[in-house]
Amino acid sequence: MLAMSSRVGRWLRDPLLLLSLTAGLLAFVVQSGELGTADTMHRLQTTHWLWTSEPQVFPNDYPEFGLHGRGGRLYSWYGIGQSLLMLPADLLGTWAAHWVIFSGYGDDPAVRSIVVSYITNIMVNVLTALIAFRLLRQLRFDVRESMAGVLALMFCTTHLHYTQNMMENNSIMLLTLTGFSFQYEWLRTASQRALFLGSCALGLNLLTRLTTGLDLIAGAIFVLLVLWFEGAPGRGLWRRLIAYSKVAAPVYIFFLLIDRTYQFYRFGSFTNTYVALFAKEQRLQDPSLPANFPWSTPFHVGFLGALVQPEKSIFLFDPLLVLAIFLLVLLWKVLTPEVRAYGLTSLLLLLGYISFYARYTYWSGDFAWGDRYVSTAVELVALIAVPLLMRYRERFEVTIWRAGWGVVAVSLIIQLASLAFWVPLEIYQMETLGHPTFVIALRFKNILAFALGKMDAWGLNNEAMTQDAWDYVHITTWNFLPLLLRRVGAAPGWVVKTAFAVWLAAITALASVLLRLQSILRTVAEAHA
Repeated sequence: MLAMSSRVGRWLRDPLLLLSLTAGLLAFVVQSGELGTADTMHRLQTTHWLWTSEPQVFPNDYPEFGLHGRGGRLYSWYGIGQSLLMLPADLLGTWAAHWVIFSGYGDDPAVRSIVVSYITNIMVNVLTALIAFRLLRQLRFDVRESMAGVLALMFCTTHLHYTQNMMENNSIMLLTLTGFSFQYEWLRTASQRALFLGSCALGLNLLTRLTTGLDLIAGAIFVLLVLWFEGAPGRGLWRRLIAYSKVAAPVYIFFLLIDRTYQFYRFGSFTNTYVALFAKEQRLQDPSLPANFPWSTPFHVGFLGALVQPEKSIFLFDPLLVLAIFLLVLLWKVLTPEVRAYGLTSLLLLLGYISFYARYTYWSGDFAWGDRYVSTAVELVALIAVPLLMRYRERFEVTIWRAGWGVVAVSLIIQLASLAFWVPLEIYQMETLGHPTFVIALRFKNILAFALGKMDAWGLNNEAMTQDAWDYVHITTWNFLPLLLRRVGAAPGWVVKTAFAVWLAAITALASVLLRLQSILRTVAEAHA
């Protein structure tokens, strides 16, 4: 008994374990039990198709979703990456849904979606926290700075929103960070195993979204820039790049072939993408669409929209980005070569994503909190904001120091607000309010109205705006599982009470772990003072 108590005590003094617990508990308490968007529901159906006799796309989902492929069958237009990620949880969730205890349950949220969302989001969040910490330590930030950077990523960026709403963003983030970390390890140790693992992580991203080819390029740029900023001689630089390509290129080709084989299986072509097929079918349904659909947005509209449009601006939805850019510019001359390389690479990646999607008809990511197509790149930049603020504190005036932490606080409040309601709420409201709408301000208005019971008086409780009773129920409650279960009323009362008890216990545990982590990191800082 004493030995077990001693072992637990050691665990509770391990910052990395506490960080993992924080990430896991955070992902647990923010879940709604829903997958978040129709996109993820369709990807989960593809997961189900992998091991059951069900189709990838049900006939009643067309024409809103699905494309006709080989044999005239309907197929999903998404890559298979996220569907593979959800496979273990889908197997478990489908099995659990057939338990006798759930036989009388009205299935909203569905048992399967609850299991899939909890397991997948917790796993991704914990792994992201660990790999982000690893990368920050590789960039020579100390333990305290690295921990703070990871906590800021999890709590103060759109990463938190996508921990609740399971789109592909966070899995892409995890794989990109893993790629950067292990390819950087190769640069320092010449370990081909590390380079292989990093390349596999980046290559896996291709199975989720082909545009993550930009992340593959960014990985190579990161390595190149580190060598460049460290003054590597031209011949030595060339040798390292050849060695890099010998390992990375075959790995990338392998994953690209998997994606192309999957494309051929569905649509009978190795070279096309779903965009061309989507455009063809959409023009058949609506001949008035422009010839260049879905690349019909003027470049300046999509490019500037991502920067300044109040409905999607990356600076509004991720204020830590502003802080990161400011600190990179202010501190550039004193930054280490690896931090310079990482900062510049992540900014170039962000610019690449904004430019690529600028002409896309749905450049803003449609039903999403912020601009989901570029949010992962934004988070990569934002990752180093707090570590830089802490590392170079002595160089700042008090005003800059306080303003920096003020940005962190604002970021936290915005991300917490993003969890309050199901994301389509403001999108439905904009149907009547018009454009442009300052979405974040509207979200805070909705929170205040709901908390004060003023939804009707403020015109925010109109069932007609959704044209869908299911949607109406889900956008008019706090978006957390116990509250959603109570609102829907499909679960027995004892289940709702149990869900509330477990949820409140998890929130208490999260607060306790954060306090414990803060205490340990303060002790570490004092020991090195």
